[in-house]
Amino acid sequence: MSDLNRLTIAEARDKLRAKEVTSIELTEACLSAIEGAGALNAFIHHTADLAREQARAADTRLQKGEAPAMCGIPLGIKDLFCTKGVPSQAASGILNGFKPEYESTVTQNLFDAGAVMLGKLNMDEFAMGSSNETSVYGNAVNPWRRGNDETALTPGGSSGGSASAVSADLCLAATGTDTGGSIRQPAAFTGITGIKPTYGRCSRWGIVAFASSLDQAGPMTKSVRDAAIMLQTMCGHDPKDSTSADLPVPDFEAMLSGDIRGKVIGIPREYRMDGMPEEIEKLWSDGTDMLRDAGAEIRDITLPHTKYALPAYYVIAPAEASSNLARYDGVRYGHRAKLDQGDGITEMYEKTRAEGFGPEVKRRVMIGTYVLSAGFYDAYYNRARKVRTLIRRDFEEVFAQGIDAILTPATPSAAFGLGEMEKADPVQMYLNDVFTVTVNLAGLPGIAVPAGLDRQGLPLGLQLIGRPWDEGDLLNTAYALEQAAGFVAKPAKWW
Repeated sequence: MSDLNRLTIAEARDKLRAKEVTSIELTEACLSAIEGAGALNAFIHHTADLAREQARAADTRLQKGEAPAMCGIPLGIKDLFCTKGVPSQAASGILNGFKPEYESTVTQNLFDAGAVMLGKLNMDEFAMGSSNETSVYGNAVNPWRRGNDETALTPGGSSGGSASAVSADLCLAATGTDTGGSIRQPAAFTGITGIKPTYGRCSRWGIVAFASSLDQAGPMTKSVRDAAIMLQTMCGHDPKDSTSADLPVPDFEAMLSGDIRGKVIGIPREYRMDGMPEEIEKLWSDGTDMLRDAGAEIRDITLPHTKYALPAYYVIAPAEASSNLARYDGVRYGHRAKLDQGDGITEMYEKTRAEGFGPEVKRRVMIGTYVLSAGFYDAYYNRARKVRTLIRRDFEEVFAQGIDAILTPATPSAAFGLGEMEKADPVQMYLNDVFTVTVNLAGLPGIAVPAGLDRQGLPLGLQLIGRPWDEGDLLNTAYALEQAAGFVAKPAKWW
């Protein structure tokens, strides 16, 4: 069975438990798929020997019975997660050669459950980007194409390698992180499912920080059921992360009934943007009809501070990034610039950071340093924090009125060509996050579900936003939407 890499987590789990396949067979199928997919540039650090070792250990567990759901499942790990003894560079030159002596909590949870790591996945440098074009490893490429057009398309960002690898069946699922839409936007661009859980649901310990009050890890999978299975393993309280919530993790998969009769779905009028493509408008309208037909009540809602979300995000996120990235100075680990005679410590810092960081990271660090500086702290940073509070309050008021979930588009367009945004103002790129950043600012769970194709045959996704800590209910609503949409399209293999 050479197509074992095409299985979902749920299908593979059932076959493993029934002893129809072994983890080694699954892993070898994925490793050979990865070998033949160099054109996608999704995997950037290969760990085939480790994968085989983990697969053999998983098979031993499975033989004994009572193995967890993720036991033996081959995964790709985003390069933002520190993995012991394996390069963990956050796709940046400044972390060249860095091999952590510790394991991130999320990957440790997955490995404790018996999951298999195939390798590390491409991403935007330090998770800063919406197109996977800021990576030191080069661009990750979307497996989808516009009809017969050979233009290379973006898989989205920052979790572009994760999205590309899952969509192309190089792995059964992958980890992603989401600071302003970096799981949901690439999931929508590649026709897969991606969930960002409530802030604090997954530990951030051992994940290279971008913006600490916004970052959250989550699974990128081939189905909603898979997202439920993998998320349950990734979650849990971690004393090493002060923002980790000490709350029980429910059995998310057991909550997938598909029954949403009586649920109230909010449609926010502020998300109807000027110039929104007709196809996105239609997709949203069709998604609304699908949920109504499944028995949900549809209600128009207002989130009045939405229009301030992007400006607030692009003050808060760079401010936190400039603070977090100050530690990369060439002293302890990673890249250090070659110094000239007479250079002191200041020159070492300056040259190391100039060489080690890419242009987008430099831009955001400079913006962040500027908005935190003495003369501008109140004018920018404090004002953005106040706006963030108002955005969170908008959601709280809507949920207090009995809304169970909110339906919006996931992205303002289908995947665009690599390089197409380069000549544009950087703000054009930032507008890709227009539907997703509010969820991070408010700390809420959000999920992207593939729901249709545009006229060029590219996938389009819808986003559902849930109540805090209510991922189970959100996943069930997403499951109902997934069943109604019946999205089964796959990219035609060209790589």
